[in-house]
Amino acid sequence: MKYPYIKNIAHEEAVTLCGQVTTQPGQIVSKTLAQNSAVSITLFAFDKDEEISTHDSEGDAMVTVLEGTGQFTVDGKIHVLNAGETLVMPAKKPHAVYAQEPFKMLLVVVFPFNKEA
Repeated sequence: MKYPYIKNIAHEEAVTLCGQVTTQPGQIVSKTLAQNSAVSITLFAFDKDEEISTHDSEGDAMVTVLEGTGQFTVDGKIHVLNAGETLVMPAKKPHAVYAQEPFKMLLVVVFPFNKEA
């Protein structure tokens, strides 16, 4: 794996995660901070009414809303999260994201350990 392990963000400097992505009209903006076979860390900024349709993941996905309010549907159940709230979406359960208003979130996905990786 190539260094730095965490990229696209200042090292040894205090930053606000909200300030690392900007909401754009009619778009979902993403910024990958880390991506490998064990973990994925991504910042997202959603404009109002943007969505990621239902899908699943091989790993557990943990979202933390950084700004605004986001709607997360996990296995058919709707969860509305406000800034500062976190939700874990278990591996292999269908989930979706919808922006009732512009919002920003941090997504951390932890994948199953694979000795052959």
